[in-house]
Amino acid sequence: MAAATRRKRPAPTGTCSSCPAAAGKKRPRYQFGSIYNYEKLEVLGEGTYGVVVKARDQRTGETVAIKWIRPDDDGAGATDLRAVFREAGCLEACRGHPSIVQMKEVAADEVTGHVFIVMEFVGPSLESRLTRPFSEAETRAIMRQLLRGAEKLHGEGTVHRDIKPDNILVGPGGTLKICDLGMAAPARPAGEPYPEETVAALWYRAPELLRGARTYGAAVDMWALGCVMSELLTGAPLFEDAKTEDDVLHRAHDLEDAMEFTDLAFGDLPELSEAGREVLRGLLSFAPEKRLTAAEALSHRWFDGEDAPLSSALCPRKDRRGFISFI
Repeated sequence: MAAATRRKRPAPTGTCSSCPAAAGKKRPRYQFGSIYNYEKLEVLGEGTYGVVVKARDQRTGETVAIKWIRPDDDGAGATDLRAVFREAGCLEACRGHPSIVQMKEVAADEVTGHVFIVMEFVGPSLESRLTRPFSEAETRAIMRQLLRGAEKLHGEGTVHRDIKPDNILVGPGGTLKICDLGMAAPARPAGEPYPEETVAALWYRAPELLRGARTYGAAVDMWALGCVMSELLTGAPLFEDAKTEDDVLHRAHDLEDAMEFTDLAFGDLPELSEAGREVLRGLLSFAPEKRLTAAEALSHRWFDGEDAPLSSALCPRKDRRGFISFI
C-alpha cells in the first residue's frame, strides 16, 4: 500500500456480506491466532489505516503479508476491532476468488492487544510495473482479471472505494489480485448516505465523489477501473497533473464532452480498437447510472479477443546489482 493522507476510518455501521448488516447474518466469530507465530521480515507499505509487513510463518515457513490496523486517534492505543472485523469480513466473503487477495487468519498480540490480518503474500503492486504503455491485448488480460475481482466484490455487496494501481498486486505468471479493503464498505440502499466525506485516491475518484455526493454505489469502483485501464494503455495516470478535486472534476467534464460531442477522446490511443474504446468510454461515463457494471464490461465483445501472456509483461525486473526487487 502506498502512503496516503490519514482519513477518518469508515463508520462501523454495517459490515460486508459475512457480517451483521447482510441478510441478518451474525458477525463471524474469529479464533485469533498469535502474532508471535510470525517472524517480521520487512515493511512492505504504509497506507491510510495501517502498515503491511512481509513475514514468515514460523510453523510452516510460508511467506505472508500481515496488516496492522492503526488504532483510532481516540482509541488509547487499542485496535478498533470493528474495523478489523469489517475488513476481515469483506475478505472472508471473497475467499477463494483468484482476483482478490486471500486472508489466512486474524492474529492478536496478547501483550499489546493489537490485532492483525494475515494474508497471502502475492508480490509487488501493479503501480510498480507501470513503466511503459501496455498493448491492447495485455490491457485486456489485466482488465479481465480486475473486472472479475470487482464483479465478485460487488456481488457480495461490497464497494471497495479505493481501487488504484497501488492496491492491485502482481503475482507469479501475471496473476493480479485486488487488495487493501480497509476503505471497503457494504453497499447502502439507494439514497442512504455514507458517513465519510472523502474516499478514494484523488486521480481515481469518481465525479459523483468529487462533487461531494455521499450517496453512491459500486459505480465509483468502475470509474476507478476505467482510470486504471487508461493508465495501462498510455503509461501515465489519466489525471496525472491534477492537484485538486476541482482540477480532476474539470478534466472529467472535458473528457465527457470529448466522448459525447467529438472524436477527440483518447486521441493519444490511435491504435486502440473501437471495441476497446467502447469499454473505456463505458467505464469512464460521467453519469454513474450510465457507467458499465463489472458484469456488463466482461460481457462486452472486446473480451472476445485473445489476451496476451502477462508473465513477461509483469515479471519482476532486475536492478543494477542483479537482485530481483519486489518492493
